[in-house]
Amino acid sequence: MKIAIYYGGRGLIDDPTLYVINKMQEVLEELHVTVERYHLYELKNTITTLPKTLKEVDGIILATTIEWFGIGGYMQQFLDACWLYGDKEKIASIYMCPVVMSTTYGEREGKLNLENAWEILGGKPCSGLCGYIADIADLEGNEEYNSIIEKKTENIYRTVNQKMASFPASNQAVKQLVSSTRNTDLTPQETEQLSQYAADDSYVKRKKEDIQELTSLFRDLMGTEEQENTEDEYCKELQSHFVPQADFKAVYKLQLEEKKKPLIIEVNGTEIRVYYGNVNSADVEIQIGRSAVDDIIHGRMTFQRAFMGGLMKMKGDFKVLRTLDQIFQFMDQKL
Repeated sequence: MKIAIYYGGRGLIDDPTLYVINKMQEVLEELHVTVERYHLYELKNTITTLPKTLKEVDGIILATTIEWFGIGGYMQQFLDACWLYGDKEKIASIYMCPVVMSTTYGEREGKLNLENAWEILGGKPCSGLCGYIADIADLEGNEEYNSIIEKKTENIYRTVNQKMASFPASNQAVKQLVSSTRNTDLTPQETEQLSQYAADDSYVKRKKEDIQELTSLFRDLMGTEEQENTEDEYCKELQSHFVPQADFKAVYKLQLEEKKKPLIIEVNGTEIRVYYGNVNSADVEIQIGRSAVDDIIHGRMTFQRAFMGGLMKMKGDFKVLRTLDQIFQFMDQKL
């Protein structure tokens, strides 16, 4: 069985929808289901090609977050692409589970909108999940909420595995009466702006590896080995952009790419120490590449975006991790 998850939020660390779909993915993988994840905000330039990814799936999860009104532009764009370019015969066999978390009002309406849209497309909606979560801490560590997520995921698995039937809905009549679009492999916009390689994850991954290899080569040619051995790299930049937070105390341990010693950041209210060395324990341990640190230092990226983009791995307290972008503010001096 293969299930695809399409996430339409903004990728914020404290997005409750991310927590829910991470938990759902864990349960599905324990049931030996192949799970593919698509973060629409990362694929915003190629969303019109994503209906092609439906061809090999048995079910999908449409997950989004209500931050002020509606299901969000990325999710709406994906549904539009399914209507215009999706294979309707294939969609008719796909079960869809809506997952909508709200930090404001409207999670029930959002869930209903996703169900209606999928029925109009001719697909098979199954029981979904929605809720109002003002603070992700309300989800973390709450056994009852986690049990709800696990049971709902197991229900999805049974529905798809047993191909459970359901009564037809009047929404499906809209497709029969209105839909006159034919399946299109490539739109004119895609022909002009995209290529098959742009939507090929393996191709993009290979290119990223090639870029990293070239970057490493040029570093060696430019004699950056001497810089690697300096004991104060990034220290002055972090200290000069430090913004004290009242009563905040934490220890960060950053293992930088090609650095023998980790970079230690000790924060105690208005005081900060930044040095290369080691500590017995840290609130947050981070693995991150030098290029990502350079982007953060120069205001081209935040710690949060680096984490959500897979450029940074962490272990420890998420709340303490989120504070990094508050105590170090580089975006105001973006180059």
